[in-house]
Amino acid sequence: MTSSRTAIILTSGGLDSTTCLAIAKAEGFSTQYSLAFDYGQRHRYELTAAERVARHFGVVEHRVMRIDLRQFGHSALTDDIAVPKDRDEHAMNANVPITYVPARNTIFLSYALAWAEVLDADDVYIGVNALDYSGYPDCRPDYIAAFQQMARLGTTRTSFTVHAPLIHLTKAQIIRRGVDLGVDYSMTHSCYDPVERDGTVFACGRCDSCLLRRKGFVEAGIADPTRYIDR
Repeated sequence: MTSSRTAIILTSGGLDSTTCLAIAKAEGFSTQYSLAFDYGQRHRYELTAAERVARHFGVVEHRVMRIDLRQFGHSALTDDIAVPKDRDEHAMNANVPITYVPARNTIFLSYALAWAEVLDADDVYIGVNALDYSGYPDCRPDYIAAFQQMARLGTTRTSFTVHAPLIHLTKAQIIRRGVDLGVDYSMTHSCYDPVERDGTVFACGRCDSCLLRRKGFVEAGIADPTRYIDR
């Protein structure tokens, strides 16, 4: 960790990355930069949530990087492919789901690494999770360790550290941790296929991300503030 206690937090506007912002502050990183991505995702409303979250936490700077991953497609989030709905956990974890965006976390972490070099910072937070997640290969502990090693070898940041404080937590544990830190989850957005009605954006309640979020709040014993279309 640098003496300035500076950290970059990858901020999607979702439950996990918002919890990471709160954890980073609790761990002494009072100088925070947040980084979001407009990558052609169908759920672009998350960018509105990311800006709202960054403003709430009073980050030094919130940047939105624009890249077009629709050029590659092959994901329900960046292509004309239906988002899977109403799947049980076995189906979610049976194979890498079609909502996986090829190499997304590698791309995002690489941008964060480049900004870290400019800021003379060594710490980046990412809200990946290896328990309650949809089987993405770039959410595994081995992947995070490998990226960190690559970053130390390939840049000037020889002490570069990727913090993944949620990686071994269930969604319920993440929610409880966030609530303990004062996180207001009503300002977050997790849905892969949101619905807009009369100017209000609702979560579908049926995609993998919504189902895991709902399950987390139930298991945590905490009221879910999410606006679902079926309510």
